[in-house]
Amino acid sequence: MNKKIIVAIALVVVVGAAVAGGAFWYMSKDAHAEETSADGKKAAKKEEKKKEGPPKYMTVDKVIIMLKRQPGDTSSHYMSADLVITTDEKTEKQAKEHLPMLRSVAVRTLSDLTMATAQTMTIDQFAAALNKAFDEAYEHEGLDKPFTDVMIGKLIIE
Repeated sequence: MNKKIIVAIALVVVVGAAVAGGAFWYMSKDAHAEETSADGKKAAKKEEKKKEGPPKYMTVDKVIIMLKRQPGDTSSHYMSADLVITTDEKTEKQAKEHLPMLRSVAVRTLSDLTMATAQTMTIDQFAAALNKAFDEAYEHEGLDKPFTDVMIGKLIIE
């Protein structure tokens, strides 16, 4: 009798593990397919932008952010950044019209940082965070992004 119960429990555990493994595989397959599809669309857009002509560079000057204070910190810390966006002749006018939105998204993204975090980040990490924030903002608004890349032209943290 005890052997039958042990075998039944072992069988339930094995079947449960197989179902969980299958569900995990199925879910990760869908997520990977969506990720691959999104990456393919981004790559196609970048290729399309390259065909449209030589790149143009526009600046978003003096984005000033007050960094979050940490517990026990009595002084205010600020960050000033000049951003450079890469666009082309066709979308240059639209990009100029979107400069206030770009400034707002940059301030919202960077103002979440503390002084300690900002001091440890590299320029590439700042640019990656901003690019991700701009991608999300344009996707949320349902608009085509009129530029391909955001770079950091100048960064001062005090």
